[in-house]
Amino acid sequence: MFTTKDIKQIKELGTTEIRIKQQLDNFKNGFPWMKIVGPATPQRGIKVLNDEEAASAVEYCKKADIKGKSKFVPASGAASRMFKDMFSGLSKLEAGEDLPADAPGTKLTAKIKDFAFYTPELFGGPADTKEYRLDTLRKLLKEDGLAYGAKPKGVLKFHRYANEVRTAFAEHLVEAQEYMRNQDGTCTLTVTISPEHKELFLEAFDAVKDEFEKRYGVKYKIEFTFQDKATDTIAVDPDNKPFRKGDGSLLFRPAGHGALIYNLNKVEEELVSIKNIDNVSHEKLLGVTAKYKQVLMGCALQLRDRIFAFLERLDKEPSVQLCNEIEDFLDRELCVQIPLTRSLEERVELLREKLDRPIRVCGMVKNEGEPGGGPYIIAGKDGCTSLQILESVQINKNDAGAMAAMSRATHFNPVDLVCCLRDYKGGRFDLLKYVDNEAGFISSKSFEGRELKALELPGLWNGAMSNWNTLFVEVPIETFNPVKVVLDLLRPAHQG
Repeated sequence: MFTTKDIKQIKELGTTEIRIKQQLDNFKNGFPWMKIVGPATPQRGIKVLNDEEAASAVEYCKKADIKGKSKFVPASGAASRMFKDMFSGLSKLEAGEDLPADAPGTKLTAKIKDFAFYTPELFGGPADTKEYRLDTLRKLLKEDGLAYGAKPKGVLKFHRYANEVRTAFAEHLVEAQEYMRNQDGTCTLTVTISPEHKELFLEAFDAVKDEFEKRYGVKYKIEFTFQDKATDTIAVDPDNKPFRKGDGSLLFRPAGHGALIYNLNKVEEELVSIKNIDNVSHEKLLGVTAKYKQVLMGCALQLRDRIFAFLERLDKEPSVQLCNEIEDFLDRELCVQIPLTRSLEERVELLREKLDRPIRVCGMVKNEGEPGGGPYIIAGKDGCTSLQILESVQINKNDAGAMAAMSRATHFNPVDLVCCLRDYKGGRFDLLKYVDNEAGFISSKSFEGRELKALELPGLWNGAMSNWNTLFVEVPIETFNPVKVVLDLLRPAHQG
């Protein structure tokens, strides 16, 4: 199947022929559908805290013993999708057409002064003419202007203040000092970026580092990491044969955010907050954002300490009564139901395996039409149930039961997670051991006008964390303010 040249290319990528053949088998055989028991809802699966419980979680977070805190920010990839409609509008204008009044390009140029990246020197106007729309979109997207169509979201100017303009990355720095500060006054951030964007991020950091450290009395420790090329997956043609480029070489593609589990696995700190680069708001919402991030952290630490206590008791005094207590806890708090087993030894072994895992607490917001994975209770291959975040592509549209569960879902995941990465003896978990490798998915793409099929690894907050202990907690919609398209920056959460 593979030529000598192919094998050399595979080795240079840092992967193996065995791994690539497994990927080809995945294309041919597909991935098994998740067996959905039902949606996670406030009735079962999503914890809804009252004001007193939320305050208690915040207080627990402030007093808990933590071996370091870190903010993990997925920030790779250019902002091309953010400006997709603008590129389309520019193409029409360059072809001599004008844009209708309701076109995204027209809306942007009419409101140009409301964007943080606006300067009168560059954009002038606004003016309701085809020529102004053409000039504005060119200056926004092209190299002789801002070149925003080719830059990463993290370095784009998102928010304007009285005396400064902040990028999305700068807002993450402000957030970090508010709720992720370590006892020694440091804030640690791991930011996953593309290698070609490193200089842009370094420039964005240098532009605010001294001012922010002085203003907030903090010391930033930033690590920019790259998605390992060895995690790229092979592409195939519609017949599941390896896709070859014009020069005959194999085509490999980035395998989605699931590849970042390798980056997360290198984080030294115990408590990690995960939030996408584009999910930031104007500082006027920092209070509610920080409060509920601390709520999630407090819930994670409360869960950690309860699990640690159970494991220590299992070490000292395993008993039927203790097993009953643990099974009740797993069922009630984490929706984990355990099959009946025959002996005390079997129960202890299974319960220890279920408890001694990394922990994630995921914020869930009420579904108001925003995109995001959904929270579900699923039945696993071992007969146990668990809480999982599923993307729509992972749900069998031909399964009436699965579709009924999807229709009853009340919340979605805004990628707002807190993770505990150490075990009850203080050691670091090897996160790669807790990935469900059968939770990947296949998508349709194209390359140079030719159709292909791409393979994505189990998503970072989906299958890559499938075998973690999971808790879902409701958070306000005000904490979720993603910028998927540039016009999202006109929403109230991004305006002063």
